[in-house]
Amino acid sequence: MLDCLIVGDSIAVGTQHFKPECRAIAKGGINSFQWNKKNGNQSLGAKVVVISLGSNDHEGVRTLWELQQIRSRVHADRVYWIMPAIKPNIQNMVKLVAEDYGDMVLPINRLQPDKVHPSWAGYRELAEQIK
Repeated sequence: MLDCLIVGDSIAVGTQHFKPECRAIAKGGINSFQWNKKNGNQSLGAKVVVISLGSNDHEGVRTLWELQQIRSRVHADRVYWIMPAIKPNIQNMVKLVAEDYGDMVLPINRLQPDKVHPSWAGYRELAEQIK
């Protein structure tokens, strides 16, 4: 079993740069529907799994359903969700799924000027919380 797996979007890609010991299944710009379509048959087992999805979701994406599908395939001792910095409705969906499974939610406290991605200090902060 893997020690650490990070799945998701560009924020997942950036997080993996600060947690190089983790394997990543991540792509910049991808939304949760696209991630499921591309990686729906991937095994999501590791001691620690980090999920960063939702930041690129739009009204046409059934975000709650997509996130539930992803989480239902995760087999891990600990699961962390990186909370999207924007879109309160998406944040609520992430919280719901995390609460259903007893997962931890990590907010992005330090943002780049785009108000979406963590700053370098923000990525470091996230990486330090993932244990």
